[in-house]
Amino acid sequence: MLNNFSRPPIGFGAGSQPASGDGQELEYMPLPKDMRTFQAHLPEVEDPDSLAPALALMDAIAKACATHAGQDRAFDLSVLDGANRALLDETLGRGEVSADLFDADQGKVTVQITESVFAGVWTVIGDGPDRVEVSPMPKVVGERAFRPSDEGLGSLTPVLPGVVNAPPLVTEMMDRSASWTPSSEIHVINLSLLPHTPEDLTHLDMALGSGSAAIASRGYGDCRIRATGLANVWKVQFFNSMDAMILDTYEITGVPEVAMAAKEDLEDSAERLREVLESIR
Repeated sequence: MLNNFSRPPIGFGAGSQPASGDGQELEYMPLPKDMRTFQAHLPEVEDPDSLAPALALMDAIAKACATHAGQDRAFDLSVLDGANRALLDETLGRGEVSADLFDADQGKVTVQITESVFAGVWTVIGDGPDRVEVSPMPKVVGERAFRPSDEGLGSLTPVLPGVVNAPPLVTEMMDRSASWTPSSEIHVINLSLLPHTPEDLTHLDMALGSGSAAIASRGYGDCRIRATGLANVWKVQFFNSMDAMILDTYEITGVPEVAMAAKEDLEDSAERLREVLESIR
């Protein structure tokens, strides 16, 4: 007996169907094409001996990455002269994550934090002497993020016409904020999956206020993170490469994981930095 499936089906696949009667072809939305990947930059060093301090410092940074076990390390950059500092900056480059800390009284950014191309290796400027810090995220972010630049009204926020679901969300976030500890699990409120009105969003902004930290993570699209005025409550929004919002959330946590370097990232950075140092030397 002949099996009905012994032959490939006819009339399927690209080019098997006739064109539409009006001669038009189906058009698709353009898909994201670019994604940032690691590319090592090898500075040209003519006299390694004169740049020994920078090379020694980078070697120490690589060791700190390799041995990191919850113990952050900071390296003072004031010990480097201009040429050595320039070599360090050129080698570290600029990675995907950056953070700005604001001072409400001064009305400006007072601390700038930039991740290098080696994940978990950060340059911190404005918080005392310039330094390189090896950590998932520099501690100063968590320490200063929730100094309110705009006080939220909390439960006293007036419920204006059009507000539907915001008040219970404010109560939920206030409860989670009050009970949060470093061992608490991340709690996420996904506005993209919850029905809400524009008035709800305004109510949330008024209730939570604004903190003093803004974080940007630029990888496959963008993630924009802003501290609220309520401790450990972050507004986290994801955008695709065409700058269309694809996810709108609040996270109750120390620092959102999307901005932090993982243990594996630090180990990988140690290996990559050593390879660069071998090439320079």
